[in-house]
Amino acid sequence: MNFFKTFRGKLLIILAFLLVATLGVQYYLNLETQEENNKTLEAQTQALVAGFALATNGLTSNEYMEDLVKREGQTFFDEKTTSRIKNILIIDNEWQVYDSLDPQFAPTTDAQGEPKYVNLSELVNLPPLMEGSRLGEDLQRFPNAAVTPEDFPDGEAHAIPVQTSKGRYYVMVILENDTKEAAARAARPLIYTLGILLLSTLTTFFLVWRFTRPIANLSNAARRIADGDLSVRVKGAERSDEMGELASRFNEMTAELAKNRELEARVQEAEKSAVVGRLASAIAHEIRNPLNYINLTLDHLRNKFKPEDPEKQPTFEKLTAQLKTEVGRINNQISDFLRYSRPIKLNLQPTDVREIIEDSLHIIEPQAEDQNIVISVVERENVSLISGDAEFLRSVFNNLFINAIQAMEKDGGNLNVTISPEDEFVKIEIADTGGGITEENSAKIFEPYFSTKETGTGLGLAIVKKVIDDHNGEIGVESHLNEGTKFTVRLPKVD
Repeated sequence: MNFFKTFRGKLLIILAFLLVATLGVQYYLNLETQEENNKTLEAQTQALVAGFALATNGLTSNEYMEDLVKREGQTFFDEKTTSRIKNILIIDNEWQVYDSLDPQFAPTTDAQGEPKYVNLSELVNLPPLMEGSRLGEDLQRFPNAAVTPEDFPDGEAHAIPVQTSKGRYYVMVILENDTKEAAARAARPLIYTLGILLLSTLTTFFLVWRFTRPIANLSNAARRIADGDLSVRVKGAERSDEMGELASRFNEMTAELAKNRELEARVQEAEKSAVVGRLASAIAHEIRNPLNYINLTLDHLRNKFKPEDPEKQPTFEKLTAQLKTEVGRINNQISDFLRYSRPIKLNLQPTDVREIIEDSLHIIEPQAEDQNIVISVVERENVSLISGDAEFLRSVFNNLFINAIQAMEKDGGNLNVTISPEDEFVKIEIADTGGGITEENSAKIFEPYFSTKETGTGLGLAIVKKVIDDHNGEIGVESHLNEGTKFTVRLPKVD
């Protein structure tokens, strides 16, 4: 596998890209910051030069600096310089303000016409003096010598000595600092750095989600497989990295497990069929002999012990005939039991399903009467004949009706049978008001050998489903505990 297509290769490329991008952006921001600092320093230098030049002209001429600035065509001040210079002071050798750009500190004239100067020591609220140590002993003359930038962050003062014919003068240029601009300039790299970190974090989160999502999918799929769901398949098998290969192998494993489960189910079904065959043979041997004796005894009763009273003879004939019919049906059920693992040979004929149902209901009517169970049969309009084997279907409804009666054996109830047309089928609904079936058992009741009765074989409903399936029909169940159960049978109608 190509290394750069692997998970490690992709991760390495992305991390290298993030590193290069972060360094590149940081380098660009450093250049921008350096350029801004250079511009600020250049503007400050220009302001100092302009201020010193203006003060020098003020010293060498008879005009005050305020008048020089206002002179047309002057080149000392422009907009950039004016915005940065807050004031310019010329201090004479007697430490008086010889001239000031601010009229507040400029010299005035007294009543005799003599100039009146402001002493430097009288000036308050001056910004800190920058690099004042170079002034030597003169530093102590400046009232702002002890002022720190923390005390006065909005400005700074620069004092420059000038040697004149009258002695040493000082030019003090006071510059204004824009604290908001300085704070914004200082915060800008932090904001950009925070943005880079945020972008890198989001990218990292995306990469973690992108690369760990297949692992999460595998974990969820493994959990579902552990719960028995072998139909799950993991997405991402089309990827060309390790995750894709792992997902592909996982899906192959799941498919093999599903095949193995299906094979095991077939083996278990075959084993059950073999058990059914052996059990059926034993039952047939043990039951059919007594059944033959019962059948012969019934014939003997009908011939030798027929009532002499004509009114009792019909009842006697009816009951003995029903007994013989049921003995024959039991014998046929044993045969069905023997043939459970083999295909059923049906004799399909157009059949009225209501006749079969009413015939089956005759068997449970005495027991239903004893248990105070009310039976009702409702047939909708336009119900067609069905294509079925009456004998096999009779055993189906016998089983369903007997189960319903047994479910209501304690407190009585209602057994409602509804016959109605439905597309290509005839639908038969058998509803009782018994104790109901749990949701877990509802999914198993048609499985062979599953029974909730202590003496049940678990084959009754399994045979019912097999007969319905062989008729190309459907059967389903809907049940609620303490409310009742409804079986729905759909049998194909005659074309």
